[in-house]
Amino acid sequence: MDLKYMDIAYQEALKAFSNSEVPIGAVIVQNGKVIAKAYNKKEKHNCCISHAEILAIQKASLKLCNWRLENCDMYVTLEPCPMCASAIKQARIRNVYCGLANADSHNNMIIKEIFKQDAVNPSVNFVNNLYEDAVKKLLRDFFSIRRAK
Repeated sequence: MDLKYMDIAYQEALKAFSNSEVPIGAVIVQNGKVIAKAYNKKEKHNCCISHAEILAIQKASLKLCNWRLENCDMYVTLEPCPMCASAIKQARIRNVYCGLANADSHNNMIIKEIFKQDAVNPSVNFVNNLYEDAVKKLLRDFFSIRRAK
């Protein structure tokens, strides 16, 4: 784990913030090299699956010409939702380093269950709350602005 990649994910989240998207950023790293980065684009794409994690997985898969992202790690500013966690596991990403846990503790239980090894896919190592203060402030600022409109 290297927090410089969390810095990059945070910079992606700032891009989302400046584009009036929920400020979440994701970075995929392989062998110490960033191979994909993305931020939420649900509003821009008018698509409920345009989450940072999904977009980063798509970019990484295209770059590697392979849907299997083995030996890859993801850095994401906010704990993934169940949809993104399932995509992460299906992509066979080995580690997920997360800036902030979701405020919904039930989400965390679901994510941990999804990331367990099953008969088809290996487990995903999951580390949470690595960038807690910065991400919490960014989300608070975003939703404060949104509520004021």
